[in-house]
Amino acid sequence: MDASFERIDGLEAGDAAHGPPLSPVVLSVPHAGREYPPTLRAALRLPPSALVILEDRYVDHLAMAARTVETMFVQRRARAWIDLNRSETERDPRVDEGASTQAMPVQSAKLRSGLGLVPRRAGAAGDLWRRRFSAPEIAERITRDYRPYHAAVGAALAAARARFGIAVLIDLHSMPPAAHQASIVLGDRFGQTSVSRFIGRLESEAAAMGIRTALNTPYAGGHILERHAAPLAGIHAVQIEVDRSLYLDARLDTVGAGAPRTIALLRRMLAAVTEEALSRPSGEPGFSLAAE
Repeated sequence: MDASFERIDGLEAGDAAHGPPLSPVVLSVPHAGREYPPTLRAALRLPPSALVILEDRYVDHLAMAARTVETMFVQRRARAWIDLNRSETERDPRVDEGASTQAMPVQSAKLRSGLGLVPRRAGAAGDLWRRRFSAPEIAERITRDYRPYHAAVGAALAAARARFGIAVLIDLHSMPPAAHQASIVLGDRFGQTSVSRFIGRLESEAAAMGIRTALNTPYAGGHILERHAAPLAGIHAVQIEVDRSLYLDARLDTVGAGAPRTIALLRRMLAAVTEEALSRPSGEPGFSLAAE
């Protein structure tokens, strides 16, 4: 079975060989998948179109166009199949026969709202599934789709850290438009997953293009940041949420007229983080000059 995600290295999309990283930045796009396996479709109690609300709709288009030499991972399987930004313990007993209350005796807010490892709900459309999934079915998704993605991201960060002495994970998402909300939300789990200088550079690039940002509200970053960030060891991680109205059409269905400007912003952000990572500030915890 082919990998459920795409890895892109080097200067050209589709490079077959995974050589040494060319940038300290690793880009992750975990929620833009539009691949809905037949098993998922057969279990739906709603029309497939109802699942679109779970997608970070076409944010992979932004990432593909904005990246230059950064290693990038894009999940192809839909988030409704399995959510890479949840812990393996966030299993919902209402849809998952293998869920253990002992593994997570106190459910997370996301799990309680129906957005666990396998989502139960799709917003106002309601519950997704005709049936519960068996423990072996969920175990197969974890083994084939979930763990390989995290292993690949972890390995890429380790390789970047080994070559450049530092690595920065940018976890890219999109968010629905909301009144009086910033157009870009940066998350570092309230300072736990990145030193502040990376946040500062991202904020500056957005401000230079007239884009309002917010920090950690309402999105502070999820399991991907929690799992992969290790600032004291020189591995930093920041989540970027992009308002979909910036780059989609008026129906928020397909890529719209604002996409080129949003791509330009993201490219500037990636370049700024790269420059900041390579500036090698003295005395930063966890930083050491890697041997070339």
